[in-house]
Amino acid sequence: MGAGGRAIRFQYSKPPFTLGDIKKAIPPHCFQKSILRSSFYLLRDLVVVFIFYYIVTNYIDLLPKPLSYVAWPLYWACQGSVLFGVWVIGHECGHHAFSDYQWFDDTLGLILHSALLTPYFSWKISHRRHHSNTSSLERDEVYVPKVKSQRGYYFDKYLDNVPCRLLRVVIRLTLGWYLYICFNMAGRKYDRFASHFYPLSPIYSDRERVQIVISDVGVLASLCGLYYIATLKGLAWVVCVYGVPLLIVNGFMVLTTYLHHTHIAVPRYDSSEWDWLRGALATVDRDYGFLNTVFHNLTDTHVAHHLFSTMPHYHAMEATKAIKPILGEYYNFDGTPILKAYWRESKECLYIEPGEGDSDKGVFWYSNKL
Repeated sequence: MGAGGRAIRFQYSKPPFTLGDIKKAIPPHCFQKSILRSSFYLLRDLVVVFIFYYIVTNYIDLLPKPLSYVAWPLYWACQGSVLFGVWVIGHECGHHAFSDYQWFDDTLGLILHSALLTPYFSWKISHRRHHSNTSSLERDEVYVPKVKSQRGYYFDKYLDNVPCRLLRVVIRLTLGWYLYICFNMAGRKYDRFASHFYPLSPIYSDRERVQIVISDVGVLASLCGLYYIATLKGLAWVVCVYGVPLLIVNGFMVLTTYLHHTHIAVPRYDSSEWDWLRGALATVDRDYGFLNTVFHNLTDTHVAHHLFSTMPHYHAMEATKAIKPILGEYYNFDGTPILKAYWRESKECLYIEPGEGDSDKGVFWYSNKL
């Protein structure tokens, strides 16, 4: 699909190629991990984070009031964007794509994600299951859409309007991440309470519960550190320097994930139709402009990421270019400006309905028809 265009439906039939065919098209070096190169990108991000922190804590108070009112939002936007890049590297550690050493990736990922109040192992495990079951109505872990019959009459009649839609967008971007990891909002439905912080959550198996405790300890340690800093610097200082950029990180996390998996032309499958390859292909690359680089190309190479999640991010663009001729019409891209796309998908992708033909009853499509 071309940039900014609207496909009636992305390709959903069983592809004429295999995962092996796709892999053969990618240069072998794209699968090689370099701990030095990966560390360079992390160090670069951390240096930029420190520079922004140094500037805001040493110079912003010297500005006259009108300029400081502009400088703070500028700092929040820039610092939050770079910190999301750090979060992406932690996500890469969770996929064992940072280095050849699992223990190193997990240690580093635990540190990075805990510093950003993300439970590392908890999210790593559920995210791995998302990759294993992408677009499956029964087993996918996140952004599982409802069929029309599951939506209430009053929602369609009274809440599907511009003001309420705007409120939903704001809540999703500000609170959506924590509503998901704390209460499994927009996640797979379980028969009892599910949370990324709860060791006995049905999301996890018995052998994984110790890792959930470790994740909780990591987040708790960061919260204790923030409390200590607040006693020294004040709560307002912590909120302005750390809290608001963290909200930006969480907003980008929700925004990118939502747009990768939500599109009027993206199929969902029930158990009668789903298979791993078709599920992995049911995701969309998006264009965030210069932020593609800041986000380590997680945004515009997400199709390749779902096919080969252990591939380092610095090879993903080359791999994407290599697989496009193989994927052909199975490669999904939408270059619509991001804010426009987000508002559009929030309006159009309200629920899913099954296909109309006998041959695709197990294939479901987003719709907004009331």
